[in-house]
Amino acid sequence: MSGKKILMITGDFTEDYETMVPFQALQAVGHTVHAVCPDKKAGDTFATAIHDFEGGQTYTEKPGHRFALNADFDGLALANYDALVVPGGRAPCVLTAWSPVCGYSP
Repeated sequence: MSGKKILMITGDFTEDYETMVPFQALQAVGHTVHAVCPDKKAGDTFATAIHDFEGGQTYTEKPGHRFALNADFDGLALANYDALVVPGGRAPCVLTAWSPVCGYSP
């Protein structure tokens, strides 16, 4: 399979593992991955989170990594991408209600 161009829309407090692993694994097999977040630019960072069950009724949240974006959200053209990755965690709840993401069209 030839390298594909993949868009990752992410943001503060996405699940660390669901952000870091796909980003690195997709690049490792030859794909180009652009990680973007509304209101942030290439080079900006955001906090990921590590969620874990430690015996309570719900999960705990701990700080993950500072993840650096490598592309700008503004001006991107969805038609230029072959796939979309949206990591889990708390960010998707915010991103899906954010008009720059929901109202985006190629």
